[in-house]
Amino acid sequence: MHLTHVDDEVLIKNDTSNYIQVYVEAKGFSLMPFAFDNSKELTVNAKTDVSLNSRYFVFDVIKHQYLIESQLGSSYDLISVIPDTLLIPYAKRASKKVPIKFKKDIAYAIGYDLKGEFNLNIDSVKIVGSLDEVNKINAISTEALILTDTKSDIKSTVNLDISDYSNIEIFPKAIEVTGKIGRFTEGIIEVPITVTNKPENVTINYFPKTVTLSYYVDLDNYNAIKALDFKVECNYSELEDNQTFLIPKVVKSSEFVKHVNIRQKQIDFIEL
Repeated sequence: MHLTHVDDEVLIKNDTSNYIQVYVEAKGFSLMPFAFDNSKELTVNAKTDVSLNSRYFVFDVIKHQYLIESQLGSSYDLISVIPDTLLIPYAKRASKKVPIKFKKDIAYAIGYDLKGEFNLNIDSVKIVGSLDEVNKINAISTEALILTDTKSDIKSTVNLDISDYSNIEIFPKAIEVTGKIGRFTEGIIEVPITVTNKPENVTINYFPKTVTLSYYVDLDNYNAIKALDFKVECNYSELEDNQTFLIPKVVKSSEFVKHVNIRQKQIDFIEL
């Protein structure tokens, strides 16, 4: 008997207890196939056709004779079955879901890049195995997706990598990865500076009051980029003793841009 729709963490113990003896009669040469192999696999749905206790799947053979008859076919008349109840032993392994880490090594053609982020069809995977092994694993990485001179949209099937785990199974074993690729160009914009965490009793004058940012943006969104999409701050509390300049940092940028760079690395100031 073959059970289908069994949970991933369930391990069926295949032994002689998984067999039913069926006595049939038939006309003509219908029994000829059984002269060479007197067995036939009976497929049973573990979700609907059996009951479950802590050690066994319990299959009521008498109640489900119709399954045997339908799978044998109309050429056979069922006379009797042994046993009337089948106990199929099983063991249950530990399982849990862990996040997927996407590994990639992608070189884009000149002037091309990824628009947004990669999309994975699932973000986690079920791992099944012994409790000790399962407890050691907090994430599963993919095999590396390696592409060169990329300038068109990406759609790939990537296998999950369990080469470091000899007694672990994963479900599913691969994921689908997609990504939009577009033409990119450099943009430049002027953004005002904000000084943060300055004590109230301190007054300063700093120069310049704005910085120039360069960034990489896809052509479709080039004209949509505005100075308000960015925010540049200098944190006064990060000053070291006798330091006469502030360090500008980009704390907010447009979702459409990549590789934002500040042209001015230092902002001079004096205390008044």
